[in-house]
Amino acid sequence: MLAVQNVTMRYGAKVLFEDVTTTFNPGRCYGLTGPNGAGKSTFMKILAGEMEQQTGTVQRPRKMGILRQDQFAFDEFRVIDTVIMGNKPLWAALEERDRIYEKAEMTDEDGMRLGELEGIVGDEDGYTAEADAAILLDGLDIPEELHERKMSELQGGQKVRVLLAQALFGHPQALLLDEPTNHLDLESIHWLKEFLNNYDGTVIVISHDRHFLNAVCTHIADIDYRTIIQYTGGYDDMVMAKTQLRSRIESENEQREKKIAQLNEFIARFAAGTRSSQVNSRRKEVERLAPGDLARSNIQRPFIKFEMRKPGGRHAVEFEGVVKGYDAEGKRLDVIKGFTASVSRGEKIAIMGRNGVGKTTLLNALLANAPGVTEPNLSLEAGTVKWGHEVSVGYFAQDFKESIPKGYTMVDWLRQFDPDATIEQIRGVLGQMLFRGEEGTKKTEVLSGGEACRLMFCKLMLQKPNVLVFDEPTNHLDLEAVIAVNTALQAYPGTLLLVTHDEDLIDEVATRIWSFDHGKITDFQGTYDEFLTKA
Repeated sequence: MLAVQNVTMRYGAKVLFEDVTTTFNPGRCYGLTGPNGAGKSTFMKILAGEMEQQTGTVQRPRKMGILRQDQFAFDEFRVIDTVIMGNKPLWAALEERDRIYEKAEMTDEDGMRLGELEGIVGDEDGYTAEADAAILLDGLDIPEELHERKMSELQGGQKVRVLLAQALFGHPQALLLDEPTNHLDLESIHWLKEFLNNYDGTVIVISHDRHFLNAVCTHIADIDYRTIIQYTGGYDDMVMAKTQLRSRIESENEQREKKIAQLNEFIARFAAGTRSSQVNSRRKEVERLAPGDLARSNIQRPFIKFEMRKPGGRHAVEFEGVVKGYDAEGKRLDVIKGFTASVSRGEKIAIMGRNGVGKTTLLNALLANAPGVTEPNLSLEAGTVKWGHEVSVGYFAQDFKESIPKGYTMVDWLRQFDPDATIEQIRGVLGQMLFRGEEGTKKTEVLSGGEACRLMFCKLMLQKPNVLVFDEPTNHLDLEAVIAVNTALQAYPGTLLLVTHDEDLIDEVATRIWSFDHGKITDFQGTYDEFLTKA
């Protein structure tokens, strides 16, 4: 069982959660929710034993799987060994066994110890460990030829998937997963969903992917009001229940305040008269009815609205025979092989496919001569790309921090994207993305990933382009901001090219699909739901 009792965590005057007592039962998957800064990762570290709570106690099962965030911690180890390390007792037994076998001569004590170690290896399914680890890696799209490689040879996204396999390995009684879908493509996310839905232990997961939370969670543990409240169901169920609960409390308080006003009126009229017993009775009633203070929610909702300065021509972009690739291990690899398409004004195209198939590469080729795009390292190798009449492009790169130069305040950097905007208007846009007060004077080089991401949205709102190109825009956003992006893109009247693994975003926004599969790009004219039906 995984449980906490009277756990408190605060930083200075800021209370994240106080006197939290809650239990996480086997067979259930809990989504740990709350906005950025609410304390989700802190609480997860407390559960994992990686951080000490300030008060209270934590009860943990013997074996827990934890998704590690440090991609470089295992660089010296083989991929397959990194996965097996997820079972600590097994890995410790295997290491000690190897050390004994490496001895030139073994003592009787060594022989006895080897027997004990073989027992541990057997109990922990050590004799099938490599095969079991390989199955996990295959499901997460780490091909067999990489299993014997060192972790240092893998790309960042591949490392994340290996670390996820490590967390899942060895049948842990509880899984703690912090943003497990980051850097996963849709097929890997579907595999993970199926795994978690069949898993019989306790799962606690932090994710900004609403579709994923709704698909895997039986309960939501929401950090808000300085505590953790559990709700039954997925994320959408929690939002509805939480809204209804708060509305009910507010309605009850409103009725109480009306009754109190009537009682106070009676007290004021007859306090000096002969009806003292009735006055005293009503004073006690007022004390009883006094509404409890509504704890203040820590949820902050950004307001995102993408507008167009001009609508642009009937065709946003037309391209023919686009070729783009890269050099890998001394060989030339063409990823985009002569893709041809025409995009009409107002179309919203989701670009889908497994990691590494060329989605970002395609965007880099199309944007090489795009009006309004100044990001470096964009090039077209072959083919033609023709952007439409009066098209203006707003680009959100996957590595968006490189789009923000150092040495500016946020306000000064944003001014160049709408020279006519006043300082007050720029501060207003910053406020929409939850930058308060003097935060606009913050230097661009000290921004966190989440802050830089929100600043890019400010830029796009000021630019008012008629074509938006988004490459994984939700990776650094909390759920409230992801929902705001979804709403804004549905309402956006312009043209959209969107790379994302967020299924809700694809399902609710896209009107057309470009799907990468085995070196081929399928151009599907229709929604994601229609695409799945045809597949």
